[in-house]
Amino acid sequence: MPDIQTQEDLYLLVDEFYKKLLADDSISYIFTDVVKIKLEEHLPILVTFWSQGVLGTGGYSKNLTQIHLDVNEKEYLSPELFKIWLNHFNNAVDENFKGQKAEQIKTQALSIATVMQIKIAQKKG
Repeated sequence: MPDIQTQEDLYLLVDEFYKKLLADDSISYIFTDVVKIKLEEHLPILVTFWSQGVLGTGGYSKNLTQIHLDVNEKEYLSPELFKIWLNHFNNAVDENFKGQKAEQIKTQALSIATVMQIKIAQKKG
């Protein structure tokens, strides 16, 4: 199995990840009802985000934390939702890639999920 090496690899990963999220009723409503994401617009943004983090390409300029805090204002992003998100993300990685970058992206996803939960808890408190 190959490691993550290109933006095309990241597009495949993000696409597979969203297929999992949207097929899971316990979390899909966040993307379909609360945020109403348009996948064709959302996927390239996510590829740019992960490409910056894993491949060092740059180009992502949005405030990731604020985006999630805004979503949390509409619908509480519970620790359970983050667990589901992370599980689907890790499965999408493991089913398609193996290697240093694959491990790095899973570590980054865990780190992001952890920071988001801390920020949400701080805002709640």
